[in-house]
Amino acid sequence: MAVSTYPATARDWLRGARPHTWANAFAPVIVGTGAASWSSGANLFRAFLALVVAWALIVGVNYANDYSDGIRGTDDDRSGPVRLTGSGLARPAHVKRAAFLAFGVAGVAGVALSLLSAWWFILLGALCIAAAWFYTGGKNPYGYRGLGEVAVFIFFGLVAVLGTQYTQAGVVSWLGLVCAIAIGGISAAVNLANNIRDIPSDNEAGKITLAVRLGQQRSRSLFAVLSFLPAVASLILICAWWPLAVGVLSAVLVLPGVRTVLSGARGPALIPVLGGNGRAMLIWSVVTALLLGLGSA
Repeated sequence: MAVSTYPATARDWLRGARPHTWANAFAPVIVGTGAASWSSGANLFRAFLALVVAWALIVGVNYANDYSDGIRGTDDDRSGPVRLTGSGLARPAHVKRAAFLAFGVAGVAGVALSLLSAWWFILLGALCIAAAWFYTGGKNPYGYRGLGEVAVFIFFGLVAVLGTQYTQAGVVSWLGLVCAIAIGGISAAVNLANNIRDIPSDNEAGKITLAVRLGQQRSRSLFAVLSFLPAVASLILICAWWPLAVGVLSAVLVLPGVRTVLSGARGPALIPVLGGNGRAMLIWSVVTALLLGLGSA
């Protein structure tokens, strides 16, 4: 088939990178830098490299997910945004190439960051790239076994936040761990909302996500719990410095999305929830990081 039969535009490729998910990459680096600042070790250049790694990984996993789900036919009947592969907008091989190009960018930035901090981060980076690909890629993707949210919690929560703190400050603190759990939780909630939306099509296609395993009611309840984790974390962070209690207000930001999900909304009605939680996560991370920086001064 001629390349011209695949009409994807630059705008389509940008949508395929799913900018609404980028907060999941930016937030952990921002708050991890704040945690490093609290430990008197913030380094903006290393923070920039960590940001490139996280951003490139999430772009890569988005394209990889697009490619893998598309060639399996999982995206043939979905209620979310149009996919490049499943809709026939782009040649599958080109989408796969875009994924690995993004992984390559993450790898280069990751090696540079490792050489400035700890060599074994190269191994951790390789694990992150493998996890990004095998989420929906390969013969037995773990995203089809209900482990997607677990991976998001680990890699875009614990690894991203604590890794950012360690590469700058050389330590991992209890404060950083609390921030990592908060970010990992709300980030997993974004992924869960996406999978709640796709329960009917995923179930039919044999994609057994956590949402499919838990069912509608339990998945929606779990979403609510995960969404409020940053607010809970802020209550714990008061032990370090009382102004960090401001982060409790993040509960107000996630409340509309939680209400939408708990009301039983389905299909396209759940799409705004993804962006809402993403913005709440980003705002919480920025506010918390700034307060951590001020508190360490």
